[in-house]
Amino acid sequence: MPQIQRNLLVFGRLLRRLGIDVHVGRLLDVTEALQHVDLSSRDEVYYTCRALLVYRHDQLAIFDRAFEAFWMGKIHVRGVRLEGAGSEEQDPAYDRQDAPDDDGGSKEQDLATNNDNVGPVLLDRPEGASERTRPTTASSSDVENLADKDFSEFTADEIALARSALDRLVWNPGERRTRRWVRGHGARVDLRRALAKSLRTGGDILSLPTRRRRTRPRSLVLLCDVSGSMERYTRMLLHFVHALSRRHRRVEVFLFSTQLTRITMQLRTRHVGDAVAAVSRVVPDWSSGTRIGSAVGEFHRRWARRVLRGGPVVLLISDGWDRGDPLDLETQIARLQRSCHRLCWLNPLIGTVDYAPLTRALQAALPYVDDFLPVRTLSNLADLAVHLNTLAAPDRANR
Repeated sequence: MPQIQRNLLVFGRLLRRLGIDVHVGRLLDVTEALQHVDLSSRDEVYYTCRALLVYRHDQLAIFDRAFEAFWMGKIHVRGVRLEGAGSEEQDPAYDRQDAPDDDGGSKEQDLATNNDNVGPVLLDRPEGASERTRPTTASSSDVENLADKDFSEFTADEIALARSALDRLVWNPGERRTRRWVRGHGARVDLRRALAKSLRTGGDILSLPTRRRRTRPRSLVLLCDVSGSMERYTRMLLHFVHALSRRHRRVEVFLFSTQLTRITMQLRTRHVGDAVAAVSRVVPDWSSGTRIGSAVGEFHRRWARRVLRGGPVVLLISDGWDRGDPLDLETQIARLQRSCHRLCWLNPLIGTVDYAPLTRALQAALPYVDDFLPVRTLSNLADLAVHLNTLAAPDRANR
């Protein structure tokens, strides 16, 4: 039986010991549902299990304590008794070979007791894979330790831990007014509705209905530098743009070095590993030279009319090292700033020792950049999320 089913049988046994009636059919439903979520994401696994295994409000606190111990790998398969929040101890009654079988069958009990412990890994490990290939679960203390560490120094395990922190960030760059009017409380009188209602009263207008502008979420556009000078940060930044694409529905992502490549479709894959593999197949100029001006110019020619409609927030991620003409870069950045709601240049070198934006490219571009921000650590990304969430201006749709 796959590891995921064995772990779920043990988890179901724990829930039954705590008073939540979890029968085999419910566990089979959970097994099927978990095939459609990211098993390395604690939140996705938690809400999937809770939706299918908890059916009364008074069971939520019990389930939360059990799931926390289960996910952190603190549960041993032979009987567990949880007393209070997060505490557990062995139940000696379940150390006997003749312990009662409350799983509905000896086969399920045998499968459960064959495991030494129940850990956070819910995914089968491929044959021949090392222990490092297992999904990593991040605790809050682990993420806090990485909060101010430079992305260029992250190991593969630390990137997996950081991924869980990125999944929890909320990106909301506000809303934009459209040209359409809808019913609602506003300063504009809706004459059409007023006249239509007057027909019911013989032409007398008894009330003045109002209307307002329809609003839609503002979109995000990312232009990310993947040239040789950015190679140390590329891995983590791809995780960042994938997490952003999953959390915000209206995102367009482009990578550039000497040319521009759109990767929006590749990032729609649920699992980040599949997304990175798909991106690597379509980007022909990894770690080559940088021509920011020509890449932004190509963006204007091919994509601007399509993705800049409605005034999105544009995030340009680059260290500013450029081989192109600074005058061309200045022209293209100025045009980009005029075409979007806000232009943010994210630079992974901000915050490093003795750094100053002295390159010719940055000197030419910065006068047209609304925000020049660091993107070197998890704290920087959290600050960026907060910054974007504060960009939502007061609703002036009623004007």
